Amino acid sequence: MQTITAGETSVADNPHGVDVRHLFATPHVVVSQITLEPGEVVKPHKAPVDAFFYVLEGAPTIEIEGETVAVAPDTLVPSALGHVHAIRNESDMRVRFLVVKTPNPKA
Repeated sequence: MQTITAGETSVADNPHGVDVRHLFATPHVVVSQITLEPGEVVKPHKAPVDAFFYVLEGAPTIEIEGETVAVAPDTLVPSALGHVHAIRNESDMRVRFLVVKTPNPKA
């Protein structure tokens, strides 16, 4: 059985300059963990595939197609292919969330 620990996974280069760790990838799906320190942002961009965000820690502000909401831990937020989304940490605490994209846009 394979197990993957986020803390042992390398930080990936990304256009947002934030801590992104790709935990699992096949041609069908990619799962990444993103950590945002206070003030950090995943800049607005268009989703190339269907995706969802699952909040693990903190309370990020998620914007999809101009609609913005502060999200609590243990909340899932879907973002459909072609939708513009952004995620901000406007708090003074760390935010961690999973991003699941399907199919894998790089496969």
